Amino acid sequence: MSLIQPEIEIVDRHRHSIRYLEHGWPTDLCRWHSHAEYELHLITATRGKAFIGDYIGDFEAGALYLTGPDLPHNWITDDVWKEAVDTRDMLVQFSQASVDHLAAAFPEFTEVRQMLLTAQSGILFDGFNPTFARGHMEAIRDSKGPERILALIRFLVRLNEHPERKLLSVVKITQPQGVGKQARVGHVIDHIVENFAEEISVDQAAEMAGMTQATFRRNFQATTGHRFVEFVNRVRIGQACGMLYATDEAITTICYQVGFQNLANFNRHFLKMKGMTPSAYRETAKRDLSPTLGAAE
Repeated sequence: MSLIQPEIEIVDRHRHSIRYLEHGWPTDLCRWHSHAEYELHLITATRGKAFIGDYIGDFEAGALYLTGPDLPHNWITDDVWKEAVDTRDMLVQFSQASVDHLAAAFPEFTEVRQMLLTAQSGILFDGFNPTFARGHMEAIRDSKGPERILALIRFLVRLNEHPERKLLSVVKITQPQGVGKQARVGHVIDHIVENFAEEISVDQAAEMAGMTQATFRRNFQATTGHRFVEFVNRVRIGQACGMLYATDEAITTICYQVGFQNLANFNRHFLKMKGMTPSAYRETAKRDLSPTLGAAE
């Protein structure tokens, strides 16, 4: 369940496989939207709130994000910034097909492709040097043809080497493909997402995947980046985020509908994962993602 239906952006890829954009603030380009392309997004000025899937968090100049295909996003500058900014955002968009072709032609690109798969949830590259990030963006902006492709690959390789990557949203979850252990873990992930309100133990999940509990725990964390119970709670909190925005249901009701057994536990996990209380999240999302404000942004 997403927060609100985003505006769909159509990117013309007939002429170029890599699209570079930069813009200031305020601008009509800043809106709650999604598109079929990956997007590398560097904030170069101001501070405010980032909205990516069900994630709401603070951003400041130098923040670098990667969003996956069809993951809605927006960055809204705080009201304290009264003067216009010439360049607030530098961003690059590229398609899934381009990534797949590279991985098929060059097996060495597979590691980078794995990072891109996790971008289905949105990634914040915490602590990445903003000067380096801007330099890579400028190299893409100022190049053409094959040089632009090489400039993007260089940037992606550096990002893949960066150890501090924070996954942001559980609205989009990518299931592993194939017939191996990752695919069996993917089957469990599907079950959790589709039946998030139901109780499921590690023992039940391991049996569903046809693994011992120890093997399942190890493979589940390797696939999702989270321990089993933590992942289940993330999915439930993600569903709660959508309900907090889209409905006027009481927070207590939402707590039970998404699978938590008591309000205190729900509030504790929500605060830990989202950095704010459910009521503050509802207030922020309804205020900053409303259609009228989105049009102005």
